Amino acid sequence: MRFIYIIFFSLISYSVNAQVKLLTVDELDKRIAKGKDTTYVINFWATWCSPCVAELPNFEKLRIENLNKPVKVLLVSLDFKSKLQNKVIPFVEKNQINAEVFLLNEPDQQAYIQRIDKKWSGAIPATLFVHKKVRQFYEKEFTETELKKTLINMK
Repeated sequence: MRFIYIIFFSLISYSVNAQVKLLTVDELDKRIAKGKDTTYVINFWATWCSPCVAELPNFEKLRIENLNKPVKVLLVSLDFKSKLQNKVIPFVEKNQINAEVFLLNEPDQQAYIQRIDKKWSGAIPATLFVHKKVRQFYEKEFTETELKKTLINMK
């Protein structure tokens, strides 16, 4: 019986660890480029950011509502890489976040900010909508209704 518990908890641990991956801006750009007919909703957040945490359920609802559509919700944590195991993964697990979650793996904050959007001050929450060649960037907290309207206007 003890062996079964060990296997069970190992599987739970593996699935949570597999859910949060490191991501560079180059990898994000490649991902977006591959999804030619996909609309990407990319939210930049952190576990310590109260407005970010408050809006995360809205992104999860948007993801669920668009499961059978060419829409991908990506959540990109800006927490320090050292916080992956003890903050980000437990946060994702506790809040039952099922969207794709990444931790941005970039050493130069100013460089990645400029690459995401030249007008970005670096404040979060921030969200990038990408559909084909159209990019819209917002430095704000989104309500559920605002998210839906912005997504509809992207298509």
